[in-house]
Amino acid sequence: MDKLTYRHQKELIAYAISSETPLEEILFRNGFDYNALVYSDEAQIDDYSFPTFIPLNERKAEAPHIPSVSFFSGAGGLDLGFKYAGFDSIIDVEINEMFCNTLRLNGAQKVIGPPYYHGNIQNYEEIIAQLENEGICRNFPGVFHGGPPCQSFSVAANQRFSKDGDNFKRTGFENEKLGNLLFCFIEIILHFHPETFLIENVDGLLTIDGGVQVKKVCQKLSNAGYHVATPSIVNAADYGVPQKRMRTIIVGSRLRNFGYPAKLPSHIPAGSVLGHFIENCEGNTPRNHKAESVQRYMQLAFGKRDKLGRVDRLDPTLPSKTIIAGGTSGGGRSHLHPFIPRTLTVRECARLQTFPDDYIFTGPTARQFTQVGNAVPPILGYEMACAIYKTVYQYF
Repeated sequence: MDKLTYRHQKELIAYAISSETPLEEILFRNGFDYNALVYSDEAQIDDYSFPTFIPLNERKAEAPHIPSVSFFSGAGGLDLGFKYAGFDSIIDVEINEMFCNTLRLNGAQKVIGPPYYHGNIQNYEEIIAQLENEGICRNFPGVFHGGPPCQSFSVAANQRFSKDGDNFKRTGFENEKLGNLLFCFIEIILHFHPETFLIENVDGLLTIDGGVQVKKVCQKLSNAGYHVATPSIVNAADYGVPQKRMRTIIVGSRLRNFGYPAKLPSHIPAGSVLGHFIENCEGNTPRNHKAESVQRYMQLAFGKRDKLGRVDRLDPTLPSKTIIAGGTSGGGRSHLHPFIPRTLTVRECARLQTFPDDYIFTGPTARQFTQVGNAVPPILGYEMACAIYKTVYQYF
């Protein structure tokens, strides 16, 4: 589709505002849609040369089908990373039925979650029994991995609230619903004693109480015979994800010491995955913005924020800012496309998270954004999975 000129766009937006006609209707009448919009600088993808991004499905499988079990699986970001690294993901445990639908639709072998199971790891003794019924045994010959819900440890989640409000304080391990899920996961690990485990969480996990509880967790696992690597805060951008995303990674193995993968020498910018229009993919329909919103957005330079809408125009020459999930019942917002003055689609956010274009998210659009934003970037999972194979299993 042809692009609008900035002058013509200004005229259409002014008419939409004065006539109180939805912008999408004005655009349609003139043979355009939201993808034809331009910023005031009229920057185009063809003006830039970006490094090549290697998608997940073009990466080499390193591990020879070592089994893995996923907990707090969400939409399957870690699962995908382990799968493309060569691991065999045999079971997913997830409490949210919509996320379970996404996992099943995309080929998960077995999902312990709604509507057939509760999937609630707080009831870890029942989860243990269900896993045993599925053939998971003690001294499991493979990997357990998962990221317990992180809202109670997250700085970003609490920044949505006033500093004077009750919700601002990070409750961390004091949060009865979410704060104890890490310990429930530890109980499952200690029961089955898998060869290796990986725990993923926000970087706030290490700072919420000065690191006291995490140290206790690591000591408990060490006492059970695990070589626990020093917990590390990693930036997904250092491992080929075109997005700045800070995460805590804790890995331990009964076999030998785990070594974190080396950081890449340079980052992949957002423009490497957003530079070309995505065709024939589900979840790629732009939101219908008001003309007044686009009028503000189109004045922004790279990296600048629309303060009223609290959205940022991405700089295509840098990794994206962290993709925002929003709550499980609403909220969340995507960033602005670097070359089109509109918010990103679900599919564009999924690209920044490194999901393959053929990976489908179920449910309403708002809940698809939640699934994408909550996920571990699959390529970060892939790099950690490859490091587990190379440092723990390859020469064992």
